[in-house]
Amino acid sequence: MRNTTTRDFMVGLFVLIGLGAIAYLSLTVGGIGHVGSGGVHLFAKFDEVADLRPRAPVQLAGVTIGQVKSINLDPDYRARVDFEVEPSIELPVDTSASVVTAGLLGDRYIALQPGAEEEYLKDGEEIAYTQSALVLEKMIGKFLVNVEDGGSKKDEKGGSKEK
Repeated sequence: MRNTTTRDFMVGLFVLIGLGAIAYLSLTVGGIGHVGSGGVHLFAKFDEVADLRPRAPVQLAGVTIGQVKSINLDPDYRARVDFEVEPSIELPVDTSASVVTAGLLGDRYIALQPGAEEEYLKDGEEIAYTQSALVLEKMIGKFLVNVEDGGSKKDEKGGSKEK
């Protein structure tokens, strides 16, 4: 029999590299470890967050600068989204936050648009200007209700007039 030590070593090394690649991809897709501790903690309140989830990205100009830490219901029945951004990013106090969708049916994330104020948000402060998520199902429902009306309009006395 031939000595197969070299071949066994190469196969083992190949398997280890493959497992390392799978672990790296799993962590990257899961969004774990993007912003470490020491980031700036901020929060924003939204009327509707749809299916935004913890660890969703926070982006500024299309660049990921943080991630959502938690989503809770506030006593005023609005969704409170706590997120963390990189400490090197200084956001003006009039920055706005929107819940947007990546593509037509993609994942939701927070998009930030910086304002023009010269004062910056500090750790633990709230982003006051927000825009809630557009929910595709609600938009389709409104469209279907309008289509079911058949294009009729009401006149001043409450009756309907056909177009």
